[in-house]
Amino acid sequence: MEDIMSITPLGSGQEVGRSCHLLEFRGMTILLDCGIHPGYDGLNGLPYLDRIEPDQVDVLLITHFHLDHVASLPYLTERTSFKGRIFMTHPTKAVTRLLLGDYLRLLQMKNAKPEDVLYTEADLQSCIDKIELMDFHTTVTVGGLSFYALNAGHVLGACMFFLSLGGRKILYTGDYSMEDDRHLMAAEIPAESPDVLIVEATYGVQVHASRAEREARFTGTIERVISRGGRCLIPVFALGRAQELLLILDEYWQANPHLQNIPIWYASKLASRALRVYQTYANMMNARIRSQMDVSNPFRFRFIQNLKSIDVNSFDDSGPSVVFASPGMLQSGVSRQLFDRWASDHKNGVLIAGYAVEHTLAKEIMAQPKEVVTLEGRRQPLNALVDYVSFSAHVDFVQNRSFINQVAPKHIILVHGQKDEMGRLKSALLLQYKQFPENKRPTITMPPNLQEVKLKFARRRSAKVMGSLADRQKEPKEGEEVRGILVTHNFHSKLVAPEDLATYTPLRVGSIASKLHVPFVGSLATLRLFLTEMFAGVSESTEESEDSTRTIFQLVNEVCKLSVKVTLGANKGVAIVEWMASPQGDILADAVVALLMHAQSS
Repeated sequence: MEDIMSITPLGSGQEVGRSCHLLEFRGMTILLDCGIHPGYDGLNGLPYLDRIEPDQVDVLLITHFHLDHVASLPYLTERTSFKGRIFMTHPTKAVTRLLLGDYLRLLQMKNAKPEDVLYTEADLQSCIDKIELMDFHTTVTVGGLSFYALNAGHVLGACMFFLSLGGRKILYTGDYSMEDDRHLMAAEIPAESPDVLIVEATYGVQVHASRAEREARFTGTIERVISRGGRCLIPVFALGRAQELLLILDEYWQANPHLQNIPIWYASKLASRALRVYQTYANMMNARIRSQMDVSNPFRFRFIQNLKSIDVNSFDDSGPSVVFASPGMLQSGVSRQLFDRWASDHKNGVLIAGYAVEHTLAKEIMAQPKEVVTLEGRRQPLNALVDYVSFSAHVDFVQNRSFINQVAPKHIILVHGQKDEMGRLKSALLLQYKQFPENKRPTITMPPNLQEVKLKFARRRSAKVMGSLADRQKEPKEGEEVRGILVTHNFHSKLVAPEDLATYTPLRVGSIASKLHVPFVGSLATLRLFLTEMFAGVSESTEESEDSTRTIFQLVNEVCKLSVKVTLGANKGVAIVEWMASPQGDILADAVVALLMHAQSS
């Protein structure tokens, strides 16, 4: 017998943005992430949620707090019929509340159309209240599904999910990094191999420069801009990789006193709250941060000043400075306002330090266009320096291939990557697996959005023998019969003796007493003859009462441990047949009723 597992990308299939994947198997429906596409507005940025019946979703698992993985969640929970359970780690929930609140604020700053605002602040709070928290490495069970979270190393609280369902194992990586950085540990390798690996393909076959090279280029580009009197804009999301970049720059300023008169601004309303979140969950960061926390808080920066609010029109930018501002894709907010103000001056610079999603301004300016369009719709020259240094904490090709080889899945599904990059990664993996015997090669697919991947699995049937059945000195031999009651619950089966049923299951052994009244006005002698001729072990007795005499025939089958009792005389013209219901007992009772009918007509 075969089981079919269905996996359908509702977002981030051959694209980056609106991560959301539908997993259906053995009667359960699971969603993995529920993000928004930063390159589109309103409903156009949602995953393809019309592909599903939201009220049929049992579980939704969120890997981390980035908008492209979580920002559609309040829409799903508050504007659809979704009734399932939602799980994420503690830091992810804390930061999700902050980031989605900031996301709504940026929409207001952008003067978004009412139809492009997908939910309200009240919707967001109602959604947050429905989220259930889970710890890393702690198994959670929902019906027949069990899952646990592994560290993904992408941002604070980011996790991979390892799922077990119907005897099959699935690993969903979300976004992950195999690199230790200044505050986070690298992703974990699971101890068991999954049947199915759903893995990101963001960078395809690209290979990152070493961390030291990237840091040197990052700090060198900033110094080059400010040394010529320019302003350097670093668009970032308020929480996540911003904290890593702030640590790098604060350390660089400390090591270079000649730069310490140049201000570094972190323009974020969330700065102080972000600091509290990072203090609270310092135990989830790497050893370097944990040891520094014992002395002082490394996120209390010496050379970086927070701007809780920034009026771009009155901001004093007469001299050189460095400004971290959100959002990271330059689609709106302070980062876009500063970009519009500084883009035409050749002394200034814009440093893109994370992955730039298609259809966003951040991606557009990486191609060095001569002109850009401001938020007001005005065209202006792009004279400022534009540079790109990746600190996005996604695996490169070498890291991704190594991880896949160590995990050793039977099926690989590539998601979260542009079609061309993903195709190159698929080709490189197929080339590697050509060295394997054909029956050892995993399948590799890269479905676009809404293309269903169907995987067939032979149904595994096994049961644990428990209780007195397992209490034996010798192992049973091949082909030996073991009798008991087979109990299956949530795809797990156990074989127990009837007397152990109450100990190992919530079931109890019961019995049904059957009684049948059969019209009978025939001869007692004829019935006696028929019963004794047909059955061995028939006993007869009488019971006297004031108003009647009862004749009782008792039929006992010693082999099957069955008995049927026939009583005549209790009610005039009626024979009462009594027995304990069972398949064999019912057959014996049917034979007795047939003899009663035959005796009556003889």
